[in-house]
Amino acid sequence: MTAVLFDFSGTLFRVESTESWLRGVIAEARVEFAEAELAEAAQALETMGALPGGSGPSYLPEDVASVWGVRDKSAELHRAAYTGLSRHVPLPDDRLHDLLYDRHMSPAAWVPYPDTAEVLRALCERGIGVGVVSNIGWDIRPVFREHGLDPYVDTYVLSYEHGIQKPDPRLFRTACAALDVDPRDVVMVGDDRRADGGAAALGSAVHFVDHLPATERPDGLRPVLDLVSAGARANGAGPRTRH
Repeated sequence: MTAVLFDFSGTLFRVESTESWLRGVIAEARVEFAEAELAEAAQALETMGALPGGSGPSYLPEDVASVWGVRDKSAELHRAAYTGLSRHVPLPDDRLHDLLYDRHMSPAAWVPYPDTAEVLRALCERGIGVGVVSNIGWDIRPVFREHGLDPYVDTYVLSYEHGIQKPDPRLFRTACAALDVDPRDVVMVGDDRRADGGAAALGSAVHFVDHLPATERPDGLRPVLDLVSAGARANGAGPRTRH
């Protein structure tokens, strides 16, 4: 293996809980919200799947269904999909729906999994190329910078910047080209078997992790280091010079 591609949400990072998300916005907007009503609204937002990176929607309202499947192709579609879901939950101030969307893009809303830094650092030290390939509607680079992980990432390939979303093989091919590696020498790591499994069409190995809260998945990424080591031994390859 000469490179590893990672998904973002549910793989390297986990978004905050829906309740934390709503509380943060309520505090920022200084909107009065009774505790019982806040808890009820948080549960309703969870059921709707309105938090990007959180649980998926339990059902798709008609006004969202038309954009849901292509939401990661542009920033506008992404915002429309998720604010569309949140607006099905009554909140005391209509401004809160856009504020909720804005908050989820802040670095403070995301926490890396406990072994993310360890694994990315180890790959860097071994000269293994690292790319992040994400179905997303906004720029996640500031999240990596805020958490000190940007130095370990060689390239970001974000769906909304290319108008293509996983499992389309072109997104993975773009990442491999940026890393100057053969897709057959790459492993894609993600939590979505359909989306991230698209890398297999290029001959890449695929490794899946569970999309769990960070506290419940302390070492889900560590097997990647074993996969890389096994691949290097099988190929008789030494460390690769990083760009």
